[in-house]
Amino acid sequence: MGVTAGAVWGRAEQQDFRSRVRGTLLGVAVGDALGAPVDGLDLDAIREAHGAEGLADLAPAYGRRGAVTHLTQLTLFSVDGLIRAQVRRDTGAWHPPTDVHRAYRRWAATQRDWGPDLRRKDDGWLAREEWMYVRRNAPRALLLGLGDETMGTPQAPKNPGERGPEAAARSAPFGLLVGWEPQLVAQLAVECAAQTHGHPTGVLAAGAYAVIVHGLARGESLDGAVQRALALLAARPGHQAVADALQHALGAVRQGLPGPARVSELIGEGTAAGLVAAAVYCALVGEDVRHGLRLAVNHGGPSAATGALTGGLLGALHGETALPPAWLAELEGRPTMLELADDFAMEMTQGAALHGPAGSSPGWLARYPRS
Repeated sequence: MGVTAGAVWGRAEQQDFRSRVRGTLLGVAVGDALGAPVDGLDLDAIREAHGAEGLADLAPAYGRRGAVTHLTQLTLFSVDGLIRAQVRRDTGAWHPPTDVHRAYRRWAATQRDWGPDLRRKDDGWLAREEWMYVRRNAPRALLLGLGDETMGTPQAPKNPGERGPEAAARSAPFGLLVGWEPQLVAQLAVECAAQTHGHPTGVLAAGAYAVIVHGLARGESLDGAVQRALALLAARPGHQAVADALQHALGAVRQGLPGPARVSELIGEGTAAGLVAAAVYCALVGEDVRHGLRLAVNHGGPSAATGALTGGLLGALHGETALPPAWLAELEGRPTMLELADDFAMEMTQGAALHGPAGSSPGWLARYPRS
């Protein structure tokens, strides 16, 4: 696995990066929360419940407005794992997939335990957040994949037939490693996807999505970021389904006014490839963030995952201030997301000042233990 480039960050660059990190995490969460109330409903049922135009605002799910699902939870643990990998590098240990897997195992514990176990000193702060212990319909593939200490790898993946979107939907943080080369970002996303989703469509869709977010976080256009992902996919066995889906999304932009039929066509059977393609389409044709997210959730497919994937793209592209403030105001866990986003941005831009041969911040190592 590669290393983060030792770029010197100016103040303006740091502020832009932090805005994109915040935008990505909040975008995933707000798209997830928007789609959660209608997840799995057909379009007629959505319109019957929310009017002819479909869902236009946050609605109650899991007993409240703005509730997120397991998709957001795992995205946050992806970030936690990436920070821990950077911190552990000082010890000479450098294998980010292992650190991310440990983070996902901490998430899996939240699905079993009633609340934080303060006896586990190495959990760090995120696993002690009470609200993370809510159970939000995590699918069997996630619980089985992370149910024991054995880590799935591309050579020996967990759930080798699983093509669902969950691995892709937690992969936006890998794209925020802006100091990495795109092929290394893709490889990391693929290795971490194989921990729960072993089918080539599942792992390569995660890799493609991470590369697209990476391009956006570095200031590229969405179309340019998709083209880069397509170029990287071409060398990988089993890539055709993902490449075809992304090409279909780019072509659909020129095929009339956007609507639920077009999104449903792109989603197809609901595989990771279809949902990443639908998210790219919604982000490309959306008049603004609100319109793109509404388009992403009003259809008969997996609305929460499509919303989360679309929100991650739009947040990385535009930064946090482009997200609808009224939706952010009701978003479950927003303080945690902002704290984690700022920690990630600080680690990636100023990690040497927080830990290293010259000395380490005890407070930082308490938040992100090396063990």
